[in-house]
Amino acid sequence: MTARTADGVLAAADYADAVMTRYIVEDGAIRDDLLTRNQLRDWVDGIDPLTGQRRGRDLESPVADLVLDATINAPKSFSIAAMLDGELNAAYEDLQDRLRDRIIKMWQTELNARRGKAGCIRENLTRVEVVELKHERSRSLDPHMHRHLWLNVKVQGTDGKWSNVDTRVALRFQNVVNAEGDLACRTDPVWVAALAAKGLTLNGRGEIGQLEHLVRPLSKRSAQIEANKTVRTQWWKEQHPGQEPSRDVLNQIDRWAWATDRPNKPGHLNEDDWATLVRGELLAADKNLGHERVPVTVDAVPVIALDLGLLAAKAIVDADNRSTGTGGRFNVMDVRAGAVRAIASTGLVTDRSELDAIIDRVTNDAIGAHTVTLLTEPNIPDHVKRLMATSTASVKTAVAHRIESICTPGEPLQREEVLAVGREIEPERVLDIGQLGGAAAIAGSSRVVSVTGAAGTGKTTMLKVAGAALRRHGHNMIIVAPTKKASSVAGRETNSASSSLHQLLHDYGWRWATNQAGATEWTRLQRGEVDSSSGLEYSGPRKQIRSGDRIVVDEAGMLELEAANALLEVLESTGASVAVVGDDYQALPVGHSGAMALFRRRAFDQLELDVIHRFRDPDWAELTSRLRDPEGPEDAGDVADELIKAGHVLLANNDAEARQTLVDGWFDAARHRQTVALVTATHAEAQEISEAIQAQRIQRGDITAERSVVGQADQAIFESDIVQTRRNDSTSGVDNRQTWIIKNITTSHVILESVSDASELRKITHDYAAAHVHLGYASTVYGVQGETTDRSIVGPGVDAAGLYVGLTRGRQDNQVVVTTPTLKSARTELTETMQRSPIEETLDISRTAARSELSRAARADAVQTGPIAGTGSIGRSSALTPL
Repeated sequence: MTARTADGVLAAADYADAVMTRYIVEDGAIRDDLLTRNQLRDWVDGIDPLTGQRRGRDLESPVADLVLDATINAPKSFSIAAMLDGELNAAYEDLQDRLRDRIIKMWQTELNARRGKAGCIRENLTRVEVVELKHERSRSLDPHMHRHLWLNVKVQGTDGKWSNVDTRVALRFQNVVNAEGDLACRTDPVWVAALAAKGLTLNGRGEIGQLEHLVRPLSKRSAQIEANKTVRTQWWKEQHPGQEPSRDVLNQIDRWAWATDRPNKPGHLNEDDWATLVRGELLAADKNLGHERVPVTVDAVPVIALDLGLLAAKAIVDADNRSTGTGGRFNVMDVRAGAVRAIASTGLVTDRSELDAIIDRVTNDAIGAHTVTLLTEPNIPDHVKRLMATSTASVKTAVAHRIESICTPGEPLQREEVLAVGREIEPERVLDIGQLGGAAAIAGSSRVVSVTGAAGTGKTTMLKVAGAALRRHGHNMIIVAPTKKASSVAGRETNSASSSLHQLLHDYGWRWATNQAGATEWTRLQRGEVDSSSGLEYSGPRKQIRSGDRIVVDEAGMLELEAANALLEVLESTGASVAVVGDDYQALPVGHSGAMALFRRRAFDQLELDVIHRFRDPDWAELTSRLRDPEGPEDAGDVADELIKAGHVLLANNDAEARQTLVDGWFDAARHRQTVALVTATHAEAQEISEAIQAQRIQRGDITAERSVVGQADQAIFESDIVQTRRNDSTSGVDNRQTWIIKNITTSHVILESVSDASELRKITHDYAAAHVHLGYASTVYGVQGETTDRSIVGPGVDAAGLYVGLTRGRQDNQVVVTTPTLKSARTELTETMQRSPIEETLDISRTAARSELSRAARADAVQTGPIAGTGSIGRSSALTPL
């Protein structure tokens, strides 16, 4: 929480009692007292709530961190269990108490302040203070027992002085806190025994298996309540022009939203009856809940049965999977968190104090056996990301060397011939200079070609001409892409053979599977070997690639390193050449990035397309180029100003209003017969918005609920719904992330109709729908990349790639929704969103990044070079989210 006044804190405190509990942790010992609202205001503002003395230096910045807000959360089935049974309620409270005590003690021992010139000296902490707020419900008034732990940024060092906590360390240590929460929920013996006494057990996902089926109905209800709140708040503002609702009014709106649309429920909820009403709804959803269960015996895994080597491997896989945004680099904290999560998943049930030695052993073994160290300096702080999985370091090195080995120069095709081919196949179009150079290079003889271009620069037109030119000389152009959807579109539009990259690699003998540790292992079959997945003998590729053929990797920004390594081996064995075409300012791969940058760095022919053809407005085209790659924070701020001035920025006061803005945008586009892309930060948000649009379409009569099919996560899907297929299926002819309209639902099949061509139909089974189909009104950036629509609306919380891709989908209009009350704060948020971390394609670049990070870190062995600085927190983010 960064506001200079504590109004935001007091508003949040409205959901707690009149007094809040403060926990003071000194040298590992905890004591507590109570704070009134006025004392809480002083405490948040850096003042001792009892003496009135200011702690350390007063920070004047309006964005200075005041409180770091962590949430003790758990699977929602825990809250349902606590709602249904008083003894489980008490047991869950005790579990949260134990977890809270552990977290705040860890904060005192693991976090630090900074001292000395530029804050270069790490100062250990002797005292931290935390305020706890307990909540029984979510904002939607559904059962959600959770707690907020507010860590005051004012901390006392071992030197007795008050200053600010090192926020960078706190944010990175949160990964360990998250893992500790997972460990407590799964292995705490008192909690597991309390569940077993009631006939309840935890499943492999950490949910209470016997109650998990009730989670989704509650979640869907929460989404409905949020929509109700948005509508009611807007109605109140219309009745009271120029006013903002008070906290009391907002509380009334909350209760109204909860009660609305519930059969036989009052319009205004008596909060005393809340628990009774919810229990009734749960019992109505599952009548067996009213029957007493027989106690069960928990078959826990003994400590002696743990495979420490496997746990160490799992710890590294966990850390490696979380490192894709930092070039594959992670820190000791990440490995420790991975070790804790690996132990949590074993089925072990034991007291937490018994696990410290095991966690240390697994962490040390993981680092020693499975990582390379990018820095050799002594006493590097644990939060510095200076480790890399050996597997990731190896594949980075292998890809770089293999590209180098095949990167022989050649000559581009004569431009006059390329122009003649272009006039022949598309007489109405004239290639610009960039497209001409790209087509000439791809149709030429250089072994490796790189073509980069922003959204809308005509890469498809260029490829169409290059493919025709290659065929005139007896060579083939084979288009592959990281997704089947992208390759299908590119192949169709360029009249070239196409497949997903993985389909081509599979044809050439590559197989990939997840091992025990959770890592993906790649192997290659040789002719005559038996494919273990099919039981058949591998007889070689069905589609022959010849020397002189050109493999084009479209959307190459999403090419991950392992697939690139396999592709390079195919190039080596066939003698084919390669062209990587794409933009690594758009969506990056789900795995490790850097492949396209490596190809571009070493390619003999490197071309950049810079003329944008997609947009009718040349000013918008120029602005999107700057949005793609602003020249520093100042330029990013100027871009944000222009977005706001041109009306591309929509404000929302909260997440519910933001979601409703996207929903309203979809219906407005439909009313004007326009296509629209709704882009969200997460898949969960996309599904919330999709379900809200579906519900409104049913209410309007656009969809009838007579026939339905069950989709992913038990989602109800009806005829006329818009859906996405999420797995390539050659039998049905559908691709991952393709968008369809549900044309017809029969007892055995579902008929899909293409959203762009009503004559293109596909038939899928109910089983496929249940496993691989979900609503598709909204999507993440991966679902819309490569699409072109009339309009686009980008939701809040996206990253730089999501913002750029989302704002370049619409030919006619593109907008972004920012959850903030003022245009000034929207400018700040957009400016920060545009900042990107550089791609670390080589070990040398990763090593440089790690050394730069180390130079900014406070260290215990640093030399004092100046007076105590009383430095503020480092980093802007102030939200921690454990579990």
